[in-house]
Amino acid sequence: MKTEYRKLKPWLMLWGTQSLSELGSGMTSFALVIWLYQKTGSAMQTALLSICSYAPYVAMSVFAGAMSDRWNKKHTMLACDAIAALSTVAVFALLRLGWLRPWHLYGLNALNGLMNTVQQPASEVAATLLIPREHYQRTSALHSFSQSLNSILTPILAAALFAFGGMSLVVAVDLTTFAAAFLTLWLGIEIPEAAGEEKPSERLMDAARTGLRWLRGNRLVLTLILFLACINLVASAYSAALPALVLPKANGGEAVLGMVNACAGFATLLGSAVVALLPAPKNRVRVITLTLMLSMSTENFMLALSRSPVVWCLGEVLGWLGIPLMGANLDVILRTEIPAPLQGRVYACRNTLQFFTIPLGYLLGGLLVDRVCEPLMAAQTPGSPLARLFGLGKGSGAALLFMALGFAGVLVCAGFALGLKDYRWNKA
Repeated sequence: MKTEYRKLKPWLMLWGTQSLSELGSGMTSFALVIWLYQKTGSAMQTALLSICSYAPYVAMSVFAGAMSDRWNKKHTMLACDAIAALSTVAVFALLRLGWLRPWHLYGLNALNGLMNTVQQPASEVAATLLIPREHYQRTSALHSFSQSLNSILTPILAAALFAFGGMSLVVAVDLTTFAAAFLTLWLGIEIPEAAGEEKPSERLMDAARTGLRWLRGNRLVLTLILFLACINLVASAYSAALPALVLPKANGGEAVLGMVNACAGFATLLGSAVVALLPAPKNRVRVITLTLMLSMSTENFMLALSRSPVVWCLGEVLGWLGIPLMGANLDVILRTEIPAPLQGRVYACRNTLQFFTIPLGYLLGGLLVDRVCEPLMAAQTPGSPLARLFGLGKGSGAALLFMALGFAGVLVCAGFALGLKDYRWNKA
């Protein structure tokens, strides 16, 4: 056991401190989403926060991977973390001066998205280099565990800190967690080079094409990426609509939104614990399709058809319980299939292909709630079929959208399950 711990110690230090920093950043983001919705009352304006974060991530990822393969992974991660911390300081200063406007948040979110674009492939490769191959599934479960725990703690701690000390205390905690992660990576962790790795000598565009060529030659990985792209379109539209469903309801509000998000975190926490104990499945591809079918066929419909926070929370649990199992199996396939010297470039291409639908989904979700679904439900009379299904008043349009997203998600899962049925990936 001690030998295994020594092998994993560098990654455990990186994982622990980076997860703590992500918790601090998440608390600041949660508080700012609430601030913006209270200021504007618009699902579209709130969705633009995520759109601005993901747009540079999607546009530049294919080049960021090529740059990551050229640059020192540790230095890249340190530089990106530092710039993200400075953007948090800028938000705090503008807020204290009374100058903070939505467009400030959009611009700073775009900068953070750009930093994440460069950092993410470097972090993925760093994890691969620090983790022994036999621990891929276990460490993936631990990563899901930390993300799940953060999902639970973020709304609870953000609300508590905000109530006790205002935005100043939230930002102070965020910057403290950043400092812990930054110093640990800078002073305490050495990231090795990949065995046999040579720095790419080709031009940046050619290096980016290398990742795309590898994906074209591996149909399983490419199909899984496109599957997740379609799921992300549905899921991001869901995320854009969730505040518009919960915040305006008489039995909703900020506390209920935090509780709903915390239930999603609790479900993924439980799922992560289960994944860490499970043996390798016989067919990882089937696990991925079945867990996503469970998510899409439960959560959206329960939020659409119920006006009870208890049912909303139950829907979150069912929707998120299998996600760590899906993520762990996908992670094992990617880390095993993609050669380490190519991972920066391939992961970056994966990010562009898999995540380009996220800003589109947020845009679609915000527009459909504000421009289509809410006006349609506002025109309904008591006793009409739509009113009986989704209620009346602000928030009923978001419920209508959730119903449509539920059907869309089920169709996506069914279609890709048929396309992937012949793949039985079961490498150790």
